[in-house]
Amino acid sequence: MRLHVGCAMWQHAPWQGRFLPSPLPQGERLRAYASWCDAVEGNTTFYATPARSSVESWARQTDPSFRFVVKLPKPITHERRLTGAEEELRTFLETMEPLGPRAHALWIQLPGSFAPTDLGALAGFLRGLPRSHRYAVEVRHRAFFDDERSERLLERVLADAGAEWIPFDTTTLFQSPPTSDAERDAWTKKPRVPRRSRALTDRPIVRYLGRDSTERTVEGWRHWVGTVTGWLREGRSPTVFIHTPDNADALPLARRFHDEVRAGLPELDPLPEPLPVEPLTLF
Repeated sequence: MRLHVGCAMWQHAPWQGRFLPSPLPQGERLRAYASWCDAVEGNTTFYATPARSSVESWARQTDPSFRFVVKLPKPITHERRLTGAEEELRTFLETMEPLGPRAHALWIQLPGSFAPTDLGALAGFLRGLPRSHRYAVEVRHRAFFDDERSERLLERVLADAGAEWIPFDTTTLFQSPPTSDAERDAWTKKPRVPRRSRALTDRPIVRYLGRDSTERTVEGWRHWVGTVTGWLREGRSPTVFIHTPDNADALPLARRFHDEVRAGLPELDPLPEPLPVEPLTLF
């Protein structure tokens, strides 16, 4: 029984010296993060496909059971809108090969303008993907959440390909007006869609966004503690990513979420013990 938890990145300035040792060489930063969490969102690949040597370094720094949910590059999903991007996709898949089993899912995040009328493009794209990977799709068009027929059509397309639907739960953020610059920035950039919590596969993935306040963040994830506990009891193996507007405390919050689920399921495997912030000494 495994619940994987993580954050939106493995490097964040507010973590250095607080949660992670500092300074750390580039080739050790992911290893330090992986002592806190056993999953991470691969958001940077949306902006550029990394060098293969970088991906090889990611693999060296993590255990094979570590989970990367890696986002497909923007030219494939947003510029080409899933059509005519065969060369970009081939290059991306080849670059990700060193991750091996760590590539838990390739993440197809679609723009807010990708509507139910575009589902044919998604179905064709998914049919053409190699079966050597798992795939997960995130949509942001309101019709997929407000219109039952559109929701069912998308579920059918995903089910045919064995792909998961990633919910990005921002309901806690939008419950009340922002109170900080980070929250105000999130209000302008994050999607405002209803919460969705139905798993399509045995490997559901959740993205949860709280507030700068730890108390409000924790209160907002109560729904997910119950949902994830239910998934685990059904034999599913979920991955949950914890976000806050500034992500300053996202590392300990991810572990706290895991602890809250484990409090109700003691048989759940524990997370690793984090590396000490200060180097160990003999005296």
